[in-house]
Amino acid sequence: MMENSPILAVVVPCYKEEAVLHETHKRLSRLFDRMIQARQIAPESYILYVNDGSTDRTWTIIKELHRNTPYACGLNLAGNVGHQNALLAGLNAVKDRCEMAISIDADLQDDIRVIPDMINSYEAGNDIVYGVRKERKTDTFFKRNTALIFYRLMKAMGVKSVYNHADYRLMSRRAVQHLCRFRERNLFLRGLVPLIGYRTDCVYYNRDKRFAGESKYPFRKMLNFAIDGITSFSVKPVRMIFWIGCIFILVALCVTGWTLYSYIQHNTVPGWSSLIISVWLVGGVILVSLGIVGEYIGKIYIEVKDRPRYNEEELLMPGNKET
Repeated sequence: MMENSPILAVVVPCYKEEAVLHETHKRLSRLFDRMIQARQIAPESYILYVNDGSTDRTWTIIKELHRNTPYACGLNLAGNVGHQNALLAGLNAVKDRCEMAISIDADLQDDIRVIPDMINSYEAGNDIVYGVRKERKTDTFFKRNTALIFYRLMKAMGVKSVYNHADYRLMSRRAVQHLCRFRERNLFLRGLVPLIGYRTDCVYYNRDKRFAGESKYPFRKMLNFAIDGITSFSVKPVRMIFWIGCIFILVALCVTGWTLYSYIQHNTVPGWSSLIISVWLVGGVILVSLGIVGEYIGKIYIEVKDRPRYNEEELLMPGNKET
């Protein structure tokens, strides 16, 4: 039974995570020991830490873990390419070296105790198992409500996503290989993974507070992330501009009819206020519309250049221990 256990690769994107890495590896290693003892995963299973151009000691710690502890592997990217690209780089590195891969953030706010449940679901025939939060009690009022708005907006825009799911998920080898075939430069993995189409399942957990370090997703990054998610998977904003334009044409026709009627009845009054309001309103709508269209044109500009998403500088895998 030991020889038939699947090889698991856990992919952990890291950006300035020197404060948490030792604790993260300790917790994951203990979990690996238990799962190997229970013959749930193969002894060849490993954890791949992806250094996303950190300027602190993150990569140094990863190399030390790889050299001195079991399970630890590392991928060093040549520069900071962002969480989504770093995660995809890690998945691409393990896609032919495992039967299943789990992605999780380095802070381990996502509960690793449900990983055995994910593997059980995989064994039951599911290619993708989403880790989904039961509730958001640990979040601030602002973050909890902005997240709710984000998911509802994504749904309204026609983007397929799993409510309260971030990037904590298990994927089979064929699901990871299929994901790596997507060519987008503007990555939004939460929207890409549901497009794969294989059988899926969910496991539910409560999210813990970050035990060290600071969040790498402030409001500005979350806002940019939401914009990328919407504009990468939906053309509804552009269609909304078209319908808004149609509404304004109808309003303009009505105003024109009313103006002509007033002129014929000699009831015209200097319309400075209405003119100024109309100019500002229409001007604002035009600028917003141009901004939305520009967002799509910018994405086209990035995609057609077809530049590499990332550049690998060093890869430390099982069997190539440093000395």
